[in-house]
Amino acid sequence: MDKSNNSFGQPILNQIFKLIPLNIIESAANKRKSDRYYKAIPVKKHLVCLLYGVFSHCHGLRELCEGLLGCEGKLNHLGMDKAVPKSTLSDANRDRSYLVFQDIYFALFQKYLDCISDSRLKGLSIKNLKIIDSTTIQLFTEILKGVGRNTKDGSRKKGGFKVHALMDAFSGVVEFSKITAAKVNDRQFLLKLKLPPQSFIVMDKAYNVYSQFDRWTKECIWFVTRMKSNAVYKVTKTLQNHSNKKLRKGIIKEQLIYVMYKLKGIDTK
Repeated sequence: MDKSNNSFGQPILNQIFKLIPLNIIESAANKRKSDRYYKAIPVKKHLVCLLYGVFSHCHGLRELCEGLLGCEGKLNHLGMDKAVPKSTLSDANRDRSYLVFQDIYFALFQKYLDCISDSRLKGLSIKNLKIIDSTTIQLFTEILKGVGRNTKDGSRKKGGFKVHALMDAFSGVVEFSKITAAKVNDRQFLLKLKLPPQSFIVMDKAYNVYSQFDRWTKECIWFVTRMKSNAVYKVTKTLQNHSNKKLRKGIIKEQLIYVMYKLKGIDTK
């Protein structure tokens, strides 16, 4: 937030919207035609509601709208001269395309890219390091207990949805995300990625797709992940082996291997 005297005493929401140029919001709304059927809640007002819900830690529309009602008259400078009814906000959340907010996000990302700190990884020769991960957001765990996928440890099913994200390791900012049902396998996310050559990808073993790894290798995209316990492979050459040392640090073993996988019933390596 802006710590200068100009922002002293101003609400956090007001400070945030000072960093979001109105032309970015209008450009995204015009591009997606997002205000055509939503006269009661244009994109800017919708964005105010959503950000208010995030920073107020609201758990539902009722709580969000009641909070906005309590702020009525205090958010006039953001175009919120009147609290948005719950039904209006609900309709906008359901019917308005999320792509307009995606456009706003990436426009802000490009605008403030030079301001994002990359000091955490200074000294590394890698310039395009990405991290892939996902998180499951549970919904209706008490009402719809049968929703979602079965867990291996016998605990409750993970009903809800899953957020997959590709994050730039230097800036710590998400560059691409996708929301799926909780039961969708993490590996499906890899098929949506478009990465430039010389990229480095770090991910968990849940994303292991050998056919995708083969394509990345041919495209000069490098990846680091954990090997699955049931992986079938053949060691062709051992470059380093420190597994017998008492004090093992850094790289324990480095090997060149062939990984065997099946593609439509055909064994491939």
